[in-house]
Amino acid sequence: MRDSQKRWAELALHPVRIRVLRAVSGVRRTTREIADLLPDVPQATLYRHLAALAKGGLLEVVEERRVGGTTERVYALPPGGAMLSGEALAEATSEDHERYFTSFVSSLLAEFSRYLAREQIDLVADGVGYQQMVLHLDDEEFAEFARGFTELVQPLTRNEPRPGRTPRLLATVLLPVDTPAAKKDDMTTEEETT
Repeated sequence: MRDSQKRWAELALHPVRIRVLRAVSGVRRTTREIADLLPDVPQATLYRHLAALAKGGLLEVVEERRVGGTTERVYALPPGGAMLSGEALAEATSEDHERYFTSFVSSLLAEFSRYLAREQIDLVADGVGYQQMVLHLDDEEFAEFARGFTELVQPLTRNEPRPGRTPRLLATVLLPVDTPAAKKDDMTTEEETT
């Protein structure tokens, strides 16, 4: 299992490859379509990354067709996507998770930088937002929240590109936060007060 995690990390945790995998998420795309979505990536570099992802099993060539004198490939994610399994994530070390999370955050920073580099930006009109909030939830409330979120988002992941639909990146991070020390000391249990 460790070897497959290491191979996955070497393949997937590269800024350009993260963008390629995102470009084919939920859709089938030709090499040309992927190149159009990543105009800042040189063509030769993109071809190398596509080949590495396909060879490593994180992308599949789902169709090949003749266009002029060349063969055009159509790529898609394999069944189950390009993510590590729950088992592999559970077996990953703290250092592995730190590397995975660093790549995740780095890709968000890069996407936001590309957005800010546009000639014109309008966060409200573009629907751009970012925030942090703490939700106080017991395990049952958290499970209900997770189910509701999945029910809300899952059908939208099946939407295919079409005129009028803007691709929007939704990134989530859920993790427990420590209660501030001063608050912990102030909190007393019923037993302590009786």
